[in-house]
Amino acid sequence: MKKIAVAALLMLALFSAIACSQGDKKAPAEKGKPSDKKDAAPIVTFVEIGSVKCIPCKKMQPIMKEIEQEYAGKVKVVFYDVWTDAGKPYGKKYGIRVIPTQVFLDKDGKEYYRHEGYFPKEELVKVLKQKGV
Repeated sequence: MKKIAVAALLMLALFSAIACSQGDKKAPAEKGKPSDKKDAAPIVTFVEIGSVKCIPCKKMQPIMKEIEQEYAGKVKVVFYDVWTDAGKPYGKKYGIRVIPTQVFLDKDGKEYYRHEGYFPKEELVKVLKQKGV
């Protein structure tokens, strides 16, 4: 039984690696870089850590855009592509094991929630509401 479970995990890891290595070779500039604007501090910072080459990560892109638009001023959305030189340090900083990973920071910059894998918008909004968004 253990051999079957191990084999299944290995197949899942292999599938994820293959799926995440396919796709567009061009990486866009990192989104969510701090700006010089003196806007009010967001209530929550939603950090998405993934890659533009990863299929589940690509499925998170429209959700990130919707959250950014619907909760403008309340939620800051940040994306780091950990398969680029600019994004690699963030994988280490946040201790990422898999991509995509979502990290939620409160207004003081302290992590209050983390999720690994694709995160449906409805569930993501519940996490935002935990901090009054």
